[in-house]
Amino acid sequence: MKIASWNINGIRAREPLLLRWLAEYEPDVVCLQELKAPDDAFPEDAINKAGYGALWRGQKAWNGVAILARDAQPIEIRRELPGDPDDVEARYLEAAVEGMIVVSLYLPNGNPQPGPKFDKKNQWFDRMVRHAASLLDTDLPVVLAGDWNVVPTDSVADIYDTRSWLDDALLQPEPRAAWQTLLAQGWTDAIRALHPDAPLYTFWDYLRNRWPRDAGLRIDHLLLSRPLADTLSASGVDKEVRGWEHTSDHAPVWLTLG
Repeated sequence: MKIASWNINGIRAREPLLLRWLAEYEPDVVCLQELKAPDDAFPEDAINKAGYGALWRGQKAWNGVAILARDAQPIEIRRELPGDPDDVEARYLEAAVEGMIVVSLYLPNGNPQPGPKFDKKNQWFDRMVRHAASLLDTDLPVVLAGDWNVVPTDSVADIYDTRSWLDDALLQPEPRAAWQTLLAQGWTDAIRALHPDAPLYTFWDYLRNRWPRDAGLRIDHLLLSRPLADTLSASGVDKEVRGWEHTSDHAPVWLTLG
């Protein structure tokens, strides 16, 4: 089974690219982020015709997450990250798919920092850490997939060069500590488990010629609970998708089980 995650950066503008990617790369389960569209603008019919059932939570102009399953229909578990009843942003979706719990998440960016947006990022991340622990306690097969907006380390395996990013929220100690807490809980980083030192970037900013220079960051991650980590057989990034015309500034990240 192939599970993938892609920050599509606007599903209405990228719908043809999404359909092309689904046809060419044939993922079985897909988590999407940054739909940037209300619920009624989600291209359900086109995705169904491509062979996928879909569950989504949209938001006009911002955020938005979805879960797709080939030849199956994701069954909704929850549409909000627990811990803040006032949080109305479409950043979290949890579903049952083929005997697994699948989470599609879009963690707040947090810029500029310091400030309210960074505080919000850290609070959301803390809630995610608590909920992740409760998911692990179920002993069920779980995958947490999405745009986590954190560069785990300063290593060239995670970022091409830190000099332009030192003040960015993606590299700050607080989100990095939260990420390490997740790993300490027992989650497996599917990319690093199989590629401990390889520069497998998932995001290249549109500015400063960063894609042609391969000046990328690793901020899209797939975390596996123990039952799934034991079956992890492959992982990678569909880097070439970032080179498609009018594409997202993220590339899909994926893993294979079994």
